[in-house]
Amino acid sequence: MTMQPVPSIGKDTELTVRMWLTMFLLAVVFVGFLGILFVLGLNWIFILVIAVLMAGFQYFMSDKLVLWTTRAKVVTAEQEPKFHATVEKLAERAGIPKPKKLAIMETHVPNAFATGRNPKNAVVAVTRGLLDRLDESEVEAVLGHELAHVKNRDVAVMTWASLVVIMAGYLMQMLFWMSLFGGFGGRSRRSGNGGQAAIFIMLAMAVTIVVYFISQILIMALSRYREYAADRGGAILTGTPLKLASALAKISDQVYRIPEKDLRQVEHANAFFIIPALKGNSIASLFSSHPPVEKRIAKLEAMQQEIQQNRLRPRQFRIN
Repeated sequence: MTMQPVPSIGKDTELTVRMWLTMFLLAVVFVGFLGILFVLGLNWIFILVIAVLMAGFQYFMSDKLVLWTTRAKVVTAEQEPKFHATVEKLAERAGIPKPKKLAIMETHVPNAFATGRNPKNAVVAVTRGLLDRLDESEVEAVLGHELAHVKNRDVAVMTWASLVVIMAGYLMQMLFWMSLFGGFGGRSRRSGNGGQAAIFIMLAMAVTIVVYFISQILIMALSRYREYAADRGGAILTGTPLKLASALAKISDQVYRIPEKDLRQVEHANAFFIIPALKGNSIASLFSSHPPVEKRIAKLEAMQQEIQQNRLRPRQFRIN
């Protein structure tokens, strides 16, 4: 297979700055949270170790967990030759290994996702509904988006960026049970003051809740920026931004038409999907990990205008 030149329009500086700023703010929250735990006298090292172990499990098992929860079935090249051939072609153009597993979810909800801790252990999956509802070039554009996620190592980025959220979530559960069964053990026994222990627990809980929600907001912002980057990378990879825009519009329109009960069957995979399986009027859509489809399409249309104005030169593929 001959490598084809892939156009590049350089860096999206604004997007890059926003991603790095968000990761910096997450780092500040993480360090600040550790400092607060230290001041409060909590065993922050134990909490950090537990969080790292939980994140590590999620990181190394992400492909297996997602396949299991979505019930996506791994398919061979003999079973789905066109699917395999398209992914192989795009992976070669992206300069990454062909994903280890390709899978199909047997649902009429049109969507796709990619997961895996690195390009060598990646999984790319599409739904039967997506293959049935999109034309070949639109399917290719969607697969380009998913391979951009793989090349950007987005599973690894989002897993480790979520470390402070994992810590805060674990601590909230721990504090809840401590409040039910006698506070902080040694501290309350030494002081002999159950009232002070209760206040201490309430203070620690309040700080933890604030940190949790601030971190969640930053994680959602980072996730949205990664989606923009994957859109951009996929469009550069295929050279057809409008085809990805068309695919996003079709998926969004079809998702809106699908009954709520059918969407609930796949809602656990929303964080991975190219477009969340949510109704437009759903409260959950306000806290989506994905940017609005309209804004994504607008950015892709702007890319197409640059292509038409002959501003592109063949360069080595890179995603910014």
